[in-house]
Amino acid sequence: MISSFILNSLLVAIAILIHYEMLYRLSNIIPKLTVRYRFRVVIGLFGAVLAHIVEVWIFALGYYFMINQEGYGSLTGNFNGTLMDCGYFSFTTYTSLGLGDIEPLGHLRFLVGLEGLTGLVLITWTASFMFLEMQKFWNRM
Repeated sequence: MISSFILNSLLVAIAILIHYEMLYRLSNIIPKLTVRYRFRVVIGLFGAVLAHIVEVWIFALGYYFMINQEGYGSLTGNFNGTLMDCGYFSFTTYTSLGLGDIEPLGHLRFLVGLEGLTGLVLITWTASFMFLEMQKFWNRM
């Protein structure tokens, strides 16, 4: 289904762009802060976690849209169709926690795999970014 492919690609692209913009802005803001070096790292972590939360909810909105449309598939198991359940499912998928209490069916399965892969890439990108930011300040402490 072409619409599924387009929607999945759009959700992944939005998540990547959000993450890029947040890390770019953090890399510009952190050096200019007039707080102690270790607090700069904490502010960077808060910003990165905020980006991840926004990205998870972008995918949750995608799931919510897809399960309420004809032809995309469904989520079954411990799932009642609410946006909060979509958010919970998205958090477990994005972080690769995958508790297994909710199962995707139909074309929705492709988005689930893409979200897991996207989450893995963006979480490791954050880890690399934070490591580089911390290295800048380690010698000054």
